[in-house]
Amino acid sequence: MDDQTAVFEKRYNNRAAVTDFAQYFDRWGRMSKIARDELDCDLDVAYGDHPMEKVDIFRAEGRSRALLMFIHGGYWRSLDKRDHSFIANEFVKLGVTVAMPNYALCPSVKLEEIVRQMLKATAWAYRTASRYGASGNSLYVAGHSAGGHLTAMMLAAQWPRYGADLPDQIVQGGLSVSGIYDLTEIMRVPSVNADTRLDEAAALKSSPAFMPPATSAPLYLTVGGKEIDGFHYQHQLLKSRWGSVIAEDVACPEDNHFSILETFGDGKSDLFKAACRMMKLG
Repeated sequence: MDDQTAVFEKRYNNRAAVTDFAQYFDRWGRMSKIARDELDCDLDVAYGDHPMEKVDIFRAEGRSRALLMFIHGGYWRSLDKRDHSFIANEFVKLGVTVAMPNYALCPSVKLEEIVRQMLKATAWAYRTASRYGASGNSLYVAGHSAGGHLTAMMLAAQWPRYGADLPDQIVQGGLSVSGIYDLTEIMRVPSVNADTRLDEAAALKSSPAFMPPATSAPLYLTVGGKEIDGFHYQHQLLKSRWGSVIAEDVACPEDNHFSILETFGDGKSDLFKAACRMMKLG
């Protein structure tokens, strides 16, 4: 490994930086199984024809006040919606219907195809919200890491191009947790790009930092204070490029790349409260 490659690995390899990362995954899995067992949910609902185009819906307790689509992370090549069901626990108590889509993983598909799948999932959520007691006009998107990237891409989408029935703005706001917005950086991380297989053209095509937000829908951003350098660079880059729609930069000073997801699901945390402000829950 040459010096420059080593630099990019250090900037973006979260599993190397957080040595006990596996404990987080184990805990998420346990908490998520309990959530699926205890919450009112419809699992593995198809939003498309691909075997991975499935979504889990967690119904709001009482009247649905908002529909939140949460997109999981894993560098577009690992993890699953079922690892993240625990996120729904506190939101459903406040009347939020939570949709968690899966997507095909690299290297079985290219990253551009994952973006298309999330466009499909978001349009599906908008169109079918009423089936689950929610309203498509109250659709919000949040995501962690690669899911944060996909969240930003949903805010950059020109929706009428994907369906004649879709208005300019179907997503009312987004919250990106530790997202990645300049994918040309990821090209230089061998441990990741071995699966994502990005070249410069593909990276630029799917980099929200280099495209404008499509509407005035607000974007909430956060990055953990204890995250590695690359994620702070990504955070500051989108904050500067998308300044016109940045609603809040939520401070999570004690979090690393994995603990911040648990903070997002903690009903007492500032990050959770920011998500509630985004959805106008009051």
